[in-house]
Amino acid sequence: MERLIDGYRRFRAKQWPERKALFEGLADRGQSPRTMVIACSDSRVDPTMIFGAEPGELFILRNVANLVPPYAPDSAFHATSAALEFAVRVLEVQDLIVMGHAMCGGIRVLLDGAPDPAGDFLVPWMRIAEPAKHRALERAPVDPQAECERETVKLSLENLLTFPWIAERVAQEKLHLTGTVFDIRSGVLAMLQPDGGFAPV
Repeated sequence: MERLIDGYRRFRAKQWPERKALFEGLADRGQSPRTMVIACSDSRVDPTMIFGAEPGELFILRNVANLVPPYAPDSAFHATSAALEFAVRVLEVQDLIVMGHAMCGGIRVLLDGAPDPAGDFLVPWMRIAEPAKHRALERAPVDPQAECERETVKLSLENLLTFPWIAERVAQEKLHLTGTVFDIRSGVLAMLQPDGGFAPV
């Protein structure tokens, strides 16, 4: 914790004076980001850093394995769906990016099972990605981990379109969906192409 407090003190001493006007403007006007990013909670993947974004530019949702569940309005708790509803229906973002990444621990759980202490929530959550797992394994790739990471991005994009107010905005070309995968090892961001493959940006 001390390291984080030291970091905060550096922020207040060096960055805050330079950014004060920016934050005051955001406080006065509220947020109006054009883009939402759905990324993994992995500590090695920082969408703000990767995209070189400033405060107020990105509405970011992070969860294990950057998953989007299918549309299911009921009385259960839906943190991911609630964030989507706020970003799309209230903030009216124009771009929605699903960003997977290499060496994803959630995908490793999907392929190999959860470590003993983590099964209450992690295993049921990763079941969302079972179709992606089956697709990846059917292809019998040399690297099922990497293939499953890519297929999970595609699955999340498919599930986004089960939300009627997302599908409507996409059809009206008011919202654009993009799939990406970030390679932690090389720093390369690859984007999903119309043919289903991923190409470096």
